[in-house]
Amino acid sequence: MTDPAYPLFYTFHFYLFGVIALASALAFVTRKSPVAAALWLVNVMFALAALYVMLDAHFIAAIQVLVYAGAIMVVFLFVIMLLNLGHPSEIADARGKWGKMAAGVLGLILLAEIAVVSGTRVRPEWVVPRGEMNRLLAEKGAIGVVADPLFTRYLLAFELTSILLLIAIVGAVALGRRSDHTTDPAEESAHAG
Repeated sequence: MTDPAYPLFYTFHFYLFGVIALASALAFVTRKSPVAAALWLVNVMFALAALYVMLDAHFIAAIQVLVYAGAIMVVFLFVIMLLNLGHPSEIADARGKWGKMAAGVLGLILLAEIAVVSGTRVRPEWVVPRGEMNRLLAEKGAIGVVADPLFTRYLLAFELTSILLLIAIVGAVALGRRSDHTTDPAEESAHAG
């Protein structure tokens, strides 16, 4: 028999981490400083990892922290530092009246889409049969359950994502090198002599 306080404990922490994730995501999109925005995004990733732990998906929670909050955010910060964007007050705010209106319209469209999707009935093929996850865990292990579809069924999407990240890094290096070549010619001749 389960503890009667368990559903209350679970519900409280679900909403707590959900609110933390939403507040951090809001802080992420409203920061002018790219470094501060990246750190708020790390906070979102940790809140999502906590939600995965509550769903008994411990491996996915660990991967969330290692891959997204760790590796990908390090790459983002590396690119931000490589671009040398300067002080947040020097960054031009591109969010004019039209940008804010477009973001508001897009937000309303996404909210309407969520309302439509949440109103649909759950289809039988969406429901995992009782005991199926336990059978898969016993058969393949925690890593195999994630790795098998990732490297078979979704291999193309996985590889395209890695190529997209590689292109972003190469683009950041190209932009960083281009800004390095805009030095004073007198300074260059002093280094040559």
